[in-house]
Order: sequence, then structure tokens, then C-alpha cells
Amino acid sequence: MTGSLPRIRRSDAQDNRERLLEAARTVFATAGLTAPMREIARHAGVGPATLYRHFPTKEQLFAEAFAERLRACYAIVDDGLAEADAWRGLRTVIERLGELYARDRGTTAALVSAFPGTLDFTADRERALKSLAELVRRAKDAGRVRPETTLDDIVLVLMAAGGIQAASPVARAAAVRRFITIAINGLRAVPTLDD
Repeated sequence: MTGSLPRIRRSDAQDNRERLLEAARTVFATAGLTAPMREIARHAGVGPATLYRHFPTKEQLFAEAFAERLRACYAIVDDGLAEADAWRGLRTVIERLGELYARDRGTTAALVSAFPGTLDFTADRERALKSLAELVRRAKDAGRVRPETTLDDIVLVLMAAGGIQAASPVARAAAVRRFITIAINGLRAVPTLDD
């Protein structure tokens, strides 16, 4: 037989890989990209050699661990654009992404392309930014967002939300929600206490 058969992972190797990906998501979510690879291996209950056999670099591990979460972020933007009320859609996008960033520092880092050579989500990111810009335009046309608001303003709000530090995950989530509420009120064409 001269043809090569597809490589099938042993079940224990596949289990190790899944544990490593879940450990990476957990550790990166709390510690960000500064988390050492040894900590991820320890959290997964495997040795460093097992980790490096599956993921030779931190970049490769990060890219695989967060690909699905990045797609979820882009889906949030698509959902906002599908909303008939542009202001409600924009507000919901900011709130949902802010909440995600509060829970998961790794996703925030992924969105700002900490590893641009490995994380190639350029097409998805461009599509999401284009959709977000359209949502901002629609909300401005409806008179619901300050006329000087730009896409960069929304991106800045989201980046700032992702950078909020706190003593605990609960405190961080509360601080992000408070910040997002203040930012949304600042974006309104006519600040109100309702909706």
C-alpha cells in the first residue's frame, strides 16, 4: 500500500489536546497572554512536553483556543446589524461585547491581534468592522447617536472595556458594566434615563 492513510489521534492524545485547549481558555481568560505555558500545562494536568507536542508555540495554542470565541464576537456584531432599531442594535453590541471582555481577557487580546502572524482573522474582522460602521451610520441617521460619533469611538470604548482591571472577576464585570453604561449614555444624541 503506497498511499498514506489519514492520521488519527489516539483517544488519550485527543483528550489531552482538548484539556489543553480548555486550560488555555481558562488561564488566558484570567491572566491574559502573559500566562506562562507551564501554567497552562499544569492547569490541564499534563506535562510541558505534552503541551509542546500538541502546540509548539504559545501563538498556535492561542489561535486554536480562541478561534471559536472570535467567531462568536463577530456573530454579536451581525446580530446587532440585523436589529431593526439601529440604536438598540448598537447598544446591544457594545453591551454584549463588553460583557464578554469582562469575563475573558484572552478574547480581548485576540480581537486586538496580539499574534497577528498566527491569528489571521483579517477578513472576518474587516467584515465585522464594516457591519459595525454601518450600524453607527444607521443610528446617526435615525438621530439616536451623536453626529460626531465614528467607528473609532466605538472601537475605543470596547478596547477600554477590555483593559479594565479589578481585584476579582466579579468586580471586573461590575466595573465593565458601569463603564459601558456611561459610554453608551455618552454616545446618545440626547442623553436620557430610559431605554
